[in-house]
Amino acid sequence: MKLEEEIKQEKFKSELHKLAVNIIYTHSWLNYHQIRLLVKYNLTPQQYNILRILRGQHPNPATVNLLKERMLDKMSDASRLVERLRIKDLVERKNCKEDRRRAEVIITEKGLEVLQELDIFEDKFQFVFKNIGEDEAKVVNDLLDKIRG
Repeated sequence: MKLEEEIKQEKFKSELHKLAVNIIYTHSWLNYHQIRLLVKYNLTPQQYNILRILRGQHPNPATVNLLKERMLDKMSDASRLVERLRIKDLVERKNCKEDRRRAEVIITEKGLEVLQELDIFEDKFQFVFKNIGEDEAKVVNDLLDKIRG
């Protein structure tokens, strides 16, 4: 559906303004669909992001600073998110032997199992892109990279 119909707005200041609104609106739309999948696991998108980063690091631990650097949402409090994941037994947090101020985080077997289950749902999540082809996706990806460039 066209943005104008979704938000009931016919005019924009410019195509660039419409693009900005469209990106923000689409982000919220994608986030809504992702949250619907994650709620069954009592996870937020930010917690899911941390688990995926840790799985990529596995079996090596990651520091909280590394998690902050690699997170999609740069405004998230990685330390607080790690603590919530630790309470759910999805990660372990240990003090670094070399530097006691630094914490090392590693995903647990339970965390890996949860991600494995979510991988199946992530494949189903691709339905949100049913109206776009691979070539179109590449163009959009290139344009988004260019915006941030």
